Amino acid sequence: MKKNSIKVGLIQQASSHNTGENLDRIIPEIKRLASMGAELITLQELHNSIYFCQAEDPSIFDLAETIPGESTEILSRVAANNKVVIVSSLFEKRAPGLYHNTAVVFDSDGSIAGKYRKMHIPDDPAYYEKFYFTQGDIGFEPIQTSVGKLGILVCWDQWYPEAARLMALKGAEILIYPTAIGWEHTDAEEEKARQYDAWFTIQRGHAIANGLPLVAINRCGFEPDWTGNTKGITFWGQSFVCGPQGEILFKADSTSSNGFLVEISKNRTEEVRRMWPFFRDRRIDAYGEITKRYID
Repeated sequence: MKKNSIKVGLIQQASSHNTGENLDRIIPEIKRLASMGAELITLQELHNSIYFCQAEDPSIFDLAETIPGESTEILSRVAANNKVVIVSSLFEKRAPGLYHNTAVVFDSDGSIAGKYRKMHIPDDPAYYEKFYFTQGDIGFEPIQTSVGKLGILVCWDQWYPEAARLMALKGAEILIYPTAIGWEHTDAEEEKARQYDAWFTIQRGHAIANGLPLVAINRCGFEPDWTGNTKGITFWGQSFVCGPQGEILFKADSTSSNGFLVEISKNRTEEVRRMWPFFRDRRIDAYGEITKRYID
């Protein structure tokens, strides 16, 4: 009999400079969530380290690792031992001078089901990702796992409706966004509120527009700028899960460094798309100009 729901674990954590320590804190949470029935566990963006992109520092490239590599071997064993699918987020060293921000998905037997290289790379104050990452070249391809077809996108990708739509058109059953986003110290309180509300709203919009459940996993806690050029970032946490009409199924608070378990219906997409058949009514004959940079 086909299951009509899936139990998803989210691990929201504050991270330190000690990469081994970060992973050591994640693994017990994976085991705990798996023991509670989690079938899919999602980790935040670049979970092994601090969010190092708030400054440009060539020595940081030493944190990058190959895929497969040490972290994938560890997470592969954890996935297999706990019979759970894991969505991870790693700093990939592809070749000398060529690095990516890469999500790696492990199936419940420990095998690598697939990976996604972050496609949209920001370059903004305190988010200097273009210094570290080459834009992805795999494209928007859902990853087939034992719990379904996962549409993995990473952080800055979450602002682009085209990315979510392409994942949905290729059969993704759930959208997943490993994330690292927060407030730079000098932002006014009103601006902080606008930024958070925009982040929360646009992702719910992707769920609604595509009739899919969505999981967003953000880090939390304050991370200082080790170079001293800025006053650091406070990551706002508030990881959440919403259903295919944008309905909030779960939302974490801003500070808890913890794992959370959420049950998601697998039938709702079919039910919602019958009521709101956005895919049926798309005017694909009229969208050709969408691939242009700008229309003068």
